[in-house]
Amino acid sequence: MNSTLIAVSSLAITMALTGSSCAGRRIEDLDKLGVVRITIKSKAFELWIADDFNEQQQGLMHVTADRMAPLSDGTERGMIFVFDYEHELSFWMKDTIIPLDIAYLDSKGRVVGLHTMAPLDVRPGQYPSGEPAKFAIEVNAGVFGNIGLRVGDTIDVPASLLKRAP
Repeated sequence: MNSTLIAVSSLAITMALTGSSCAGRRIEDLDKLGVVRITIKSKAFELWIADDFNEQQQGLMHVTADRMAPLSDGTERGMIFVFDYEHELSFWMKDTIIPLDIAYLDSKGRVVGLHTMAPLDVRPGQYPSGEPAKFAIEVNAGVFGNIGLRVGDTIDVPASLLKRAP
């Protein structure tokens, strides 16, 4: 009887520490982020802006396919990560439950790396930029392939995101 009580208490403490309602809080967090609209290869995107360390660490963790669904006008959803300076980047998919495409961009908006990332893939170094990058854009898997985005293409990064300097 005593071991059952300990097991139940341990489970309750674990759930409290890990935040069993993490997905609900995450949606509220996304709603608090700034957004930017950009066009890539004639396709409209609305991207949440992750431009500080905590936002970048959270990324699109726990975000559902419904939350990432295109808007009613066909605009794709996603996230743009804005770093203070160009450097080699590498992402993983810790607690990210949907597959994503990632495009790494240098400070001029040139695509320096592209990957399709598998959900929950936590292997370090699996999705590197390949070259120094200042931005990373994550969208639903398959979107960049469907619009024909390639390494070497240029994306017009809004001036509001370019203002960050080292």
